[in-house]
Amino acid sequence: MALGSSAPEILLALLETSIKLDQCPGQLGAATIVGSASFNLLIISGLSIYAVAEENDTDPERDETVPKGIKKINDMSVFSVTAFTSIFAYLWMLYVLQD
Repeated sequence: MALGSSAPEILLALLETSIKLDQCPGQLGAATIVGSASFNLLIISGLSIYAVAEENDTDPERDETVPKGIKKINDMSVFSVTAFTSIFAYLWMLYVLQD
């Protein structure tokens, strides 16, 4: 899934790198990868959260202690690792791309 959704960005980065082998690298590859990742992290997550409503919360096995229309994260450790590594990756890119 990740390779399929990031294939255009990876191909753009490879194309730019192969064209400018003996030159200073451009920002097209890094910008498209960071832009795609931030779109996936922010926009898709936001739309997924926005789509949760009481009328389409019809899971028969849902936790009755949580009000309808609110989703519960069952495995917080996986979510925490993903969130931490995403923030770390953005901070690392910010550090690396500064001149």
